[in-house]
Amino acid sequence: MISGGGTGGHIFPAVSIANKLKEVNPDTEILFVGAEGKMEMDKVPAAGYRIVGLPIAGLQRRLTLHNIINDLGVPFKLLYSLCKAGKVIDEFQPDIVVGVGGYASAPLLWRATGKKIPTLIQEQNGFAGPTNKLLGSKVGSICVAYDGMEKFFPAGKIVKSGNPIRADIVPATAPMISEGMKFYGLDPTRRQILIVGGSLGSGTLNRSMMRWIERGCPGGEDVEITWQCGKYYKKGVDEFMSEGPGKEFGKYIHHTDFIARMDLAYAVADVVVSRSGASSISELCAAQKACIFVPSPNVAEDHQTHNAMALVSRDAALLVKDADAPEQLLDVAVGLSADRPKIEALEKNIAKLALRDAAQTIVDEIYKLI
Repeated sequence: MISGGGTGGHIFPAVSIANKLKEVNPDTEILFVGAEGKMEMDKVPAAGYRIVGLPIAGLQRRLTLHNIINDLGVPFKLLYSLCKAGKVIDEFQPDIVVGVGGYASAPLLWRATGKKIPTLIQEQNGFAGPTNKLLGSKVGSICVAYDGMEKFFPAGKIVKSGNPIRADIVPATAPMISEGMKFYGLDPTRRQILIVGGSLGSGTLNRSMMRWIERGCPGGEDVEITWQCGKYYKKGVDEFMSEGPGKEFGKYIHHTDFIARMDLAYAVADVVVSRSGASSISELCAAQKACIFVPSPNVAEDHQTHNAMALVSRDAALLVKDADAPEQLLDVAVGLSADRPKIEALEKNIAKLALRDAAQTIVDEIYKLI
């Protein structure tokens, strides 16, 4: 059984682990457990796996009437989820239960450890989430992506695995770059910048782009930008790019809500601008790209800053604070795109941090526990 979710950063590593388990032994039976109403309830079946939902909900930190009502119901949902998790375990009879973080995994892992079933958790971030910290002393093994996780977990249980990523994310080859230029209709004589806001988009990255365009795209005479604005912001960006400065300077700025071939988008980019979620960082390490991270301030324990600093401290990436991004981000990105020695140094250093066999390492640990 594999549990966790709430965001793509939890779901996609979980599916990667499941795929590797099936690759090692096609007869493996896998059941996912997630939170009712969350994206895993759609994404996991789309990947070909069965999933059961629990009525679990997380505590909300912002003080609003809606959040107060939500938080009052959390203890009751937790109790019901613990009961349902126990029943699901008894019915499925798993050999092992794997948690990938997020509050959805707490009831299942808690009940599994109580029933003496082998358990493993995977912590994607450089700052452990509350669910995994709570479970760390109870589970059999803890797979992590960053050094220094002993401050959160028992040292004897830690395995440095890295984060599982999509198999097609690899260092760019000349054929990949050529294919990517044709696929996206880009000009190979221009410096290429990729802005990755994620599937839902990033308001800060979008505002940074629009502010730069309003300023006349300074320094961007030889630059071409692929801008993933996200489906949540697509309508507003469409309107911005169809009038005023967006229309005037938009010839070499390509905005889209979704990037179908991320492997090719990475391949053609000289510089990638991204949030610093754990999965994004792992992919960029594997792709060996020069990156500028803008950590989201809207995540628990500011873990995106911890993730980014693990690379920045090794001269493997640059960082622009969220609050500074609208006025500074694109100037930094355009400047970096013109600095070939700095790009090569960042690429060399980030390549050292790639852990490409993460899924296999986790599966090996699963079999050891069983």
